[in-house]
Amino acid sequence: MANMEARLASLHKDAKEVEKETLKYFQRLKKRTPKTLDLTMRDLHDAEFEKTDCLTCANCCKTSSPIFTEKDIQRISKYFRIKEFKFIEQFLERDSDDFYVLQQVPCHFLDENDNTCMIYDVRPKACSEYPHTNRKKFIQITDLTVKNAEICPATFNIIENLKKAIPLGGKATPESKFK
Repeated sequence: MANMEARLASLHKDAKEVEKETLKYFQRLKKRTPKTLDLTMRDLHDAEFEKTDCLTCANCCKTSSPIFTEKDIQRISKYFRIKEFKFIEQFLERDSDDFYVLQQVPCHFLDENDNTCMIYDVRPKACSEYPHTNRKKFIQITDLTVKNAEICPATFNIIENLKKAIPLGGKATPESKFK
């Protein structure tokens, strides 16, 4: 746990140090997107999460809010056996983009004693898909991924490994894959 605390303490600085390089990398990647990008991202994601335990971190739950869709609100309200408007009133607000988000962070449903989620089985879709590094059409969410790299150590590692797996100057080299 102390190791993760140290990692989180340096993560924002580390992500900011490579942000320009990463944005430039994604810009070039968008111009010549390899057909295998989504497969590569899935492999990098899977490899990273084989060695990453989100319960040692939960920084996403502590520092940011997911977007709550109407379906999320319906599902979670039903789980709590309360009316949707009551759930919204009690926990959510509209952000500047008019999406429903949490009124405050850390997430109300995070148990900070062990970093578990009290609504894990009915959590918002955005939570279950976070950090979105294994989704189809990954190239469409590179800006979000750059932001997530400041929050999620696994995302930071996945991006850095992607730069090695698909170098800007050409194709992946076998020895660079997933280091």
